Amino acid sequence: MTSYFKYTALALAALLASCATPMVGPDYRAPKVSVPSGWSAQDVTQTATTVQPQPHAHWWKQLQDQQLDQLIEQAIANNLSLKLAQARLQQARASRGVSSSGLLPTVSASAGTSRSNSSDVVSSLPERSLYDAGFDARWEIDVFGATRRGVEAADADVAASQANLNNVRVSLVAEVARNYVELRANQQRITIARENLASQSETLQITEWRYQSGLARASEVDQARTAREQTRAGIPDLEVSLTAAENRIAVLLGLHPGDLHSQLAQVKSLPAIPDSVATGIPADVLLNRPDLIAAERTLAAETARVGQKMAQRYPSLTLTGSFGWQAYSFAALGGADTIARSLAGTLAATLFDGGRLRGLVQVQSAVQEQALISYQASVLSALEEVENALKGYAAAHERVQARRSAAESAQNAAELTRKLYQSGLADFQQVLETQRTQLSTQDSLASADASLRTNLITLYKALGGGWDAPTSEKKS
Repeated sequence: MTSYFKYTALALAALLASCATPMVGPDYRAPKVSVPSGWSAQDVTQTATTVQPQPHAHWWKQLQDQQLDQLIEQAIANNLSLKLAQARLQQARASRGVSSSGLLPTVSASAGTSRSNSSDVVSSLPERSLYDAGFDARWEIDVFGATRRGVEAADADVAASQANLNNVRVSLVAEVARNYVELRANQQRITIARENLASQSETLQITEWRYQSGLARASEVDQARTAREQTRAGIPDLEVSLTAAENRIAVLLGLHPGDLHSQLAQVKSLPAIPDSVATGIPADVLLNRPDLIAAERTLAAETARVGQKMAQRYPSLTLTGSFGWQAYSFAALGGADTIARSLAGTLAATLFDGGRLRGLVQVQSAVQEQALISYQASVLSALEEVENALKGYAAAHERVQARRSAAESAQNAAELTRKLYQSGLADFQQVLETQRTQLSTQDSLASADASLRTNLITLYKALGGGWDAPTSEKKS
């Protein structure tokens, strides 16, 4: 048994030597990217507050719409794309376990028996049985860090998968909110169209009365009817858009199209707009956006794999050993004189492969370079999205103010002109024109109100809002 413990000590010494050996290949360092100190777009937030690394984790709460809150909670719980991303994260974690298993020896157990017949010349026992039982172990010592680099890459893959999961959530929340705003906007536009349809029907009735009294021409009746029917013709298109938004929300929640009809049928106002939005500084985007985190972790994984490929060009050390018992009778197994053991070490190196291993390193280095360029491009795209969202949100504010003023003026003009026409003091063309303008401006105002909220949602998404990292991730 003394020699066996010597072999065990030798194996442990080899393990310690492998752990102390520096890993070949480049050690990863997060790339430095240049970002501006502030946003060039007009500041519409009315605040200079710098956000924390996890801004607006539940930004939709600021819209003060309980039904929207419930829909988003259901989407986070049941959305199929989110479940798919969760399954991919589980796969990455399992793959990491596979990679780390290479740091430990493989141990197997076996037991068997064999029966042999020998000639009388060879043995006086021509027929006998051999029983054996024991353990076999194989261990490839990670001398140059190939396995450790693989674990490093797997860790980065897990982090990238987690970030991709968070990115799916960011997109999901924004998509639910955007379609909810579109649904409410279409409800308002249908209401506006129907109110104008009722008003135009009254105008048509007045025109018919005036025609019967000889105070209006037949062409005026036809024009009034044409205007009314044109308004009626626009309602079905709005209803189609309303149904599409409703069905899209249902699918995002993992439901069948139409399942939310009764829940969303009641006409409600658009969600509220917060007084201010804390946008922070451009550098915060690198921490807030999960797609950038995923790109950076992918770069880390590909950098580790360069070292993994480089380590394959160096010699490998493999230890194999066995410990067991052999006897010609089953009852004798386990005795001190039946112990059988062995320990062997193999050092192997590739002497010539036509440049294959060197080529694999070059291929992986090119993959690493692509990952770096992709990360840099993602950062620029993210900054662009935020700048565009800020400008769009500012423009949407101005647009709503202008269209609200126009809608109020158009409504006053339409009411006054109709009263004047009814009294015979205004031309019928003025009535048609003011009613047409009233419908157009009210519909434009409803669209602008919806666009303002859609731009706000786009801004929150561009800033990376909609996810909240666990405490462990925030500390790391």
